[in-house]
Amino acid sequence: MMRALLDSDVILDLVLSREPHFPDALEVFRAIAKERFAPFVTATALLNVNYFAEKEKGRDFALIEIEKLLSLLTVCSTGASALKKALASPINDYEDAVQHESAIVHNLDAIVTRNLKDFKNSAIPVYSPAEFLEVLITARK
Repeated sequence: MMRALLDSDVILDLVLSREPHFPDALEVFRAIAKERFAPFVTATALLNVNYFAEKEKGRDFALIEIEKLLSLLTVCSTGASALKKALASPINDYEDAVQHESAIVHNLDAIVTRNLKDFKNSAIPVYSPAEFLEVLITARK
């Protein structure tokens, strides 16, 4: 089974029903419900989701959403090694570099994000939600 890291933008698209990206995010989460892939997330991404969900819809909403996400997603541990490797990463954005290094440490197969340009130097495949859904369809055949 494919193992993929979800970036916070994809999760926020679902949680905050952000158009025009909501439909693809919803389909990614439907694929999770159907156990089509094993979903992972970093603690940093969940902190980002909490921050923006709380800012937009309030603390109670944010905490309920985080609880739901914790029941669906496996949280990657991000140790000192990944943090240090991210400092020398060819990925310019440090937060994205930390996510990338966490995905590598956990031997994940892909990263799913709308922020493809920041992951252009990734050592593992990076897909938009729509591209990832196509990969899942192709893998089933």
